Amino acid sequence: MLEAIRLYPKMQMQKIIDQMDSLLRSKDLVIMAIDGKSGSGKSTLADLLAQYYDCNVFHMDDFFLRPELKTEERLKEVGGNVDYVRFKEEVIHGLLSSTPFQYRIYDCQTLSFSEHISVAPKKLNIIEGSYSLHPTLIHYYDLKIFLTTDDKTQSRRILKRNGPIMHKRFLHEWIPKENQYFEEMRIKEKSDIIIEVQGK
Repeated sequence: MLEAIRLYPKMQMQKIIDQMDSLLRSKDLVIMAIDGKSGSGKSTLADLLAQYYDCNVFHMDDFFLRPELKTEERLKEVGGNVDYVRFKEEVIHGLLSSTPFQYRIYDCQTLSFSEHISVAPKKLNIIEGSYSLHPTLIHYYDLKIFLTTDDKTQSRRILKRNGPIMHKRFLHEWIPKENQYFEEMRIKEKSDIIIEVQGK
């Protein structure tokens, strides 16, 4: 855990904690999102925060597009690489109901829904992953965090995490789509806290 903490600048981490604590004191329901570049440490940051706070954590990776939604028109859409409609219906609406709910995990390997996750209402809820700050979702969040890192570090981490075959797909397919989404939707500029992630 200490190794993971060192990835994030101390002052920025303190800023996140201060803002989270302030929101938790003033609101009955807090929803925050962590968006940013692939390999920048979004899921690691969410896991770190979950060790200190009693919270729900949701992963945008569980909401990739199903094959039947991958129309030519949808694939040309900036930010259309995730099923933001299902995420809004199953997770956001569930959180706003303040009652127990379920959502489905989509498995890209089997091209099917792998399981249903039951969610108990909690005051703090963290959404992590690319496209979490999509324009159809961004106004639901109380705190918006954007993580970035340099291209060499990003490439090295993805290669280590995903292997050479998936690394090529990231470089030639998914990262260009992410970068277009970040730039055209001005995701970084709309975020409350921006973190330049350090590390190996």
